[in-house]
Amino acid sequence: MNSKPVILVVDDTPDNLTLLSGLLKEHYKVKVATSGTKALQIAKASPPDLLLLDVMMPVMDGYETCRHFKEDEALTDIPVIFLTAKSDTEDENKGFACGAVDYIIKPISSAILLSRVKTHLELKQTKDFLKNQNEFLELEISRRIKEISRIQEATIMSMAALAEIRDTDTGNHIQRTKLYIQELAKWLSKTSKYSKQLNQENIDLIVTSAPLHDIGKVGIPDHILLKPGRLTPEEFDIMKTHTVLGREAIDRAERVMDETETFLHYAKEIVYSHHEKWNGTGYPDGLAGEAIPLSARLMAVADVYDALTSKRVYKDAFSHDQAVEHIAREAGVHFDPDIIEVFLKCERRFLEISELYKEPRGIVG
Repeated sequence: MNSKPVILVVDDTPDNLTLLSGLLKEHYKVKVATSGTKALQIAKASPPDLLLLDVMMPVMDGYETCRHFKEDEALTDIPVIFLTAKSDTEDENKGFACGAVDYIIKPISSAILLSRVKTHLELKQTKDFLKNQNEFLELEISRRIKEISRIQEATIMSMAALAEIRDTDTGNHIQRTKLYIQELAKWLSKTSKYSKQLNQENIDLIVTSAPLHDIGKVGIPDHILLKPGRLTPEEFDIMKTHTVLGREAIDRAERVMDETETFLHYAKEIVYSHHEKWNGTGYPDGLAGEAIPLSARLMAVADVYDALTSKRVYKDAFSHDQAVEHIAREAGVHFDPDIIEVFLKCERRFLEISELYKEPRGIVG
């Protein structure tokens, strides 16, 4: 059984409190206060459903009391009805300006009072219901977005694992490059040029997409992909097709979703263009400068740093300082100068990531 709504009646005249309590007690639970200060104390301890408020009271009048209620986050939604002998339009406007929902002139008609109280309680009930529904919907939307994000990330990691399984030398390469690109994007987002493009949502999608950068290697023959040594020019030409194969794989995934712009948008950019060079000498399309997608330009730095600092059967690993020096020299040649500028600011973080996720002993890339 629902409890009765609570009405707080505030008036400095005891006879008025007695009269109003008698009118209301059959339908509502009534609390009384003889001052604005006492009304605030009662309401803060247990907020009522509606406030009936006299205007002319000593120390703190009704207008000031109403303002205090509206300034308190816990009390601001309580409807306030003024009860007063002040009948001027100016006084009425002042009451509504304070935040009241109604203004009843004394002497009070019991029928009018009960009707107005009933109406405003019903309005408050509806407002509270809608507020609760909105809060529920906001929580549900947030939960669904998180769920979709987890599904997207799981999908990407599953696809990336295919490339990792085929290329047994990958080791922690995927995890390191993901963290490198996150660091670069975070720093680049602080610049005025890229602050809008690299908002947190886009950074998260780029970072999540990074593990797919070599997904096209699943289509490279084993005798080339797993060759224990340098590739011949002919073999390298075949190896370069992993960018095209990777984009085709993602295109197929998007066709299944029947959309051309999906959460795989950045993955497709990275997969296809992370071997392009700033000066236009990269592959597969020989793109130059900012014609290369930003996500791919970020991936290029992360990928090359990791390649330089990883041991191969045909080369020793560069030290961190050697890799930084090499990459710095390639600003404006291989790499976007803006990205290299932030890379040099966060390069010690690259070293920390490299050390944290270094290859297990015995693994040689």
